[in-house]
Amino acid sequence: MVLFKIKEQLEHIKEKPFKREKEIQSLTEQNLKTVFELDFVKSEFALNNSRIDTLAFDNETNAFVIIEYKRNKNFSVIDQGFAYLSLMLNNKAEFILEFNENLGKTLKRNDVDWSQSRVLFVSPAFTDSQREAINFKDLPMELWEVKRFENQTVSYQQIQKAGAQESIKTISKTGQTIDSVAKEIKVYSEQEHLENVNEETKELYEKFKNAILNLDNIEIKPRKAYIAFVSGRNVIDIHPQRKALKIWLNLNKGELDDPKKLMKDVSTTGHWGNGDYELQINSDNDLEYILSLVKQSIKKNKK
Repeated sequence: MVLFKIKEQLEHIKEKPFKREKEIQSLTEQNLKTVFELDFVKSEFALNNSRIDTLAFDNETNAFVIIEYKRNKNFSVIDQGFAYLSLMLNNKAEFILEFNENLGKTLKRNDVDWSQSRVLFVSPAFTDSQREAINFKDLPMELWEVKRFENQTVSYQQIQKAGAQESIKTISKTGQTIDSVAKEIKVYSEQEHLENVNEETKELYEKFKNAILNLDNIEIKPRKAYIAFVSGRNVIDIHPQRKALKIWLNLNKGELDDPKKLMKDVSTTGHWGNGDYELQINSDNDLEYILSLVKQSIKKNKK
């Protein structure tokens, strides 16, 4: 990534490389909520002769997130990632205890969705082989490139998977650790959410999906209960049902301007998606109007 400062002519902003992994770690931990929407739990969490750089918790998925920082390129994404996940799954009580002691809360084993656990690797650069290593559709690991520039600017950019089709289970038999972790941790996809819906609903989802993606730089992140559309934070969550789509806008009660009163206030009732507004649709009759509501959520949640 090359940055330019706008003057009368573009001025090249040079990269200011990190000298130590600790610099990356400190910067990330101090801004964990801003960058990744995660709660900080513990730095340098030591357990069974292993050490986790940063332990975090994702309130959206109710799952722990392990973050590791790298400056050198000589490490195996798959091996290290599954080793950390195996450590966690075999020591659940210790992770919960660490959460409760550091956040002053009472988290129970059943409150955690262990199947949604994941590992983030944060580094100034990744090799081609490391980028290729994450190219599985159900791998619970992410690569994030972090770069610092001389004008006090920092960028975090996720390395996207290149049309991943293979399952990690195809190589799980090569190692007991990978096999055992793959049986417990689940990464969801759009296809799985659409498996039990009728063709009309699939077409409706695709129409809304494409329209939403055209509104902004939005990324799709399938979760356990819904498909999240993210622009910094969740903008809209969609749960495909057999004959309809249920959607939630990530706005708090009172933040939505909805003249037609289409959205239902669910601020006092239990629901899956983020935000206090819910709507069930089975046609595209109000597509343009709903998109105008989505734009409000984008404006509110975009970083």
